[in-house]
Amino acid sequence: MLFGRGKKSKAGHAETPGERKARAATDAATEVPVEEGGATAAKGDLRLAKGPFDISEIDSRDGYVDLGALLIAPQEGLQLRLEVEEASQRVVAVTMDLNGSSLQLQAFAAPRSEGLWDEIREQIGQSVASQGGEVEEIDGTFGKELVAKLPAQAADGSSGYRAARFMGVDGPRWFLRGVLGGEAALSREAAAGLEGLFRQVVVIRGDNPMPPRDLLQLRLPKDAAAPGQHGAPQGAPAFEKPERGPEITQIG
Repeated sequence: MLFGRGKKSKAGHAETPGERKARAATDAATEVPVEEGGATAAKGDLRLAKGPFDISEIDSRDGYVDLGALLIAPQEGLQLRLEVEEASQRVVAVTMDLNGSSLQLQAFAAPRSEGLWDEIREQIGQSVASQGGEVEEIDGTFGKELVAKLPAQAADGSSGYRAARFMGVDGPRWFLRGVLGGEAALSREAAAGLEGLFRQVVVIRGDNPMPPRDLLQLRLPKDAAAPGQHGAPQGAPAFEKPERGPEITQIG
């Protein structure tokens, strides 16, 4: 286990801060009429019921892995990999590896009055098509999602495809994109663990003015060290060496 804190749930496992918040928000969402506030309010209610969360919506940062703009709830077997932009050497994404599948996270600044996901879905579709791939829009756990398939060569030299499932959530002045890879891109059952982690993510937008679509700053936790290294706290999450990971699309 990486590390975790929280009260025991009725099911007998340790309930993380994100799980407690999601459960409370789900109960509260049933009391809010969707008609009040229109489509924008409906989207906000969905996010509060499903996650991810804004920093203002949690009571404490305790029990999370602090990556700067993102707080991650730890889980048994979870590996975290920070991806670095070669030219600037800044951290541009964090990838969560769990049970053979992956979830890449990137958080962006967004306008106060409107979301980015509708527009970005269209751009992702265009990008995938330009690479000779196919894209399908589906109704997913977090609303509208995209499943993309790009041509790829298998290890034996035969033709195949590489699949990715894009999830997007508009929050207060931020947008969070998740890209599922591996078996989780096509299997709901395989994606369940990573979806659970995605719903517990907390975004820290900050108060500084930022142009829409600018990346929110990620960083390696101050106390992070490779397991077994001097200074690695007991139960701390395992971090692989920062690297530049493959991406299907970029937001610009």
